[in-house]
Amino acid sequence: MEINLQVFKMELKMIKSSSARGRTSYRKDKRRKHHHFEAKIFYKDGEVFARTYTGRKKADAFAERQRKSPVVKMARVTQIS
Repeated sequence: MEINLQVFKMELKMIKSSSARGRTSYRKDKRRKHHHFEAKIFYKDGEVFARTYTGRKKADAFAERQRKSPVVKMARVTQIS
């Protein structure tokens, strides 16, 4: 019984330490080589199209090109990872 209690205490301690640590934001994560940006295009007929880029400038350029079309209602760029 004592062994089970020790194992339980160890597991509880691991759970507490990992949840208290939290997560880093995308900008502060030094391990990443690049980030991913999603350019999402909303059309007037309700269709949605999305394309993923590794550079913010390329995603913005794609969204800007799509905004010029008369059938596009809205174009949005978001960071997804």
